[in-house]
Amino acid sequence: MLRIHFTGQDLRRITVAAGPASMWELLLSLHMVQHRDGRLVFGDWRRDVRAKVAPDQLRLLLELAPASGYSPDFLTPAEPPAGFEAALQTVLSTPRQSLRQQLSMISGRRPPSTWIQALANGEPRALRRLDDAIRAYHEAAIAPYWSSIGMLVAADQARRGRTLVSHGVDDLLSSLHPRVRWEPPELQVLGMRDRHLQLEGRGIHLQPSAFCWQVPTKLRDPRLPPILVYPVDHTPGILGPGLGGAVQAADPLSVLLGVTRATALEATFSGCTTTQMAELCQVSLASASHQAGVLRSAGLITTRRTGSSVRHEITERGLCLLSARQQFGRPAH
Repeated sequence: MLRIHFTGQDLRRITVAAGPASMWELLLSLHMVQHRDGRLVFGDWRRDVRAKVAPDQLRLLLELAPASGYSPDFLTPAEPPAGFEAALQTVLSTPRQSLRQQLSMISGRRPPSTWIQALANGEPRALRRLDDAIRAYHEAAIAPYWSSIGMLVAADQARRGRTLVSHGVDDLLSSLHPRVRWEPPELQVLGMRDRHLQLEGRGIHLQPSAFCWQVPTKLRDPRLPPILVYPVDHTPGILGPGLGGAVQAADPLSVLLGVTRATALEATFSGCTTTQMAELCQVSLASASHQAGVLRSAGLITTRRTGSSVRHEITERGLCLLSARQQFGRPAH
């Protein structure tokens, strides 16, 4: 098992991600493409991905992310606030020495392909192929499901926050996952290779993930910022297409709130300004402000001022409403 050793300073430096990490979701989803586990959760998604992603591009990525064993740490850099695009640029700008070192750990199990050798040398053409493959895969396998992924992670984060506030850090660490045990000052992760990770005052970042399955994971290099990625609670059917388009009139949430207000609620899922809400709902600023006021009065969103604009964010109550729609109310297709 993995044993993560905490000091008192580490316990004060625990952070829980507020949202999903795009490159972690991408990497772990590549693992799930190759498995048959979790058919109720991932079955439809797998069929869609294999139908949409070009086989040659998928093959390139699966060379880097085999179904089991090591995947290079450079594929999952610390996520910048800007999200996928910034994270991808960090991947593509990985120093050549790190590329060579990490890719040698893959080629140690099997002869490296010509492309892996070129990538290890930092050749521009190989990096462009990696860029193209990641973008194509992300567009087919991650982007359409991002709202669903985000809801799963946000629901987990809200639950962890309540646990921490109500019961303290011991309960937080004890309740992360059935395969995680908190034996102070040591966090034990069953099912992972026998290793010791000394935090040494750096703290640890807890990252819930929709595509992490059964067993938590982490970066291999102990010198990198400590992170533990763990599975969220999955519900069959929840990993449906994203919520980010126009709401269908047959949607029960639209019947309850009205199409415009339901769309406005969805807009606040990742946080939005009044202008962004108006654009998504295709209404005037005054109308968007009115819709936000109604949602705020119902306790479904909060509004806070950021500089010269205001930002609307969904509350736990609003998230529960969206989650119920995603799980039970999606129109048949």
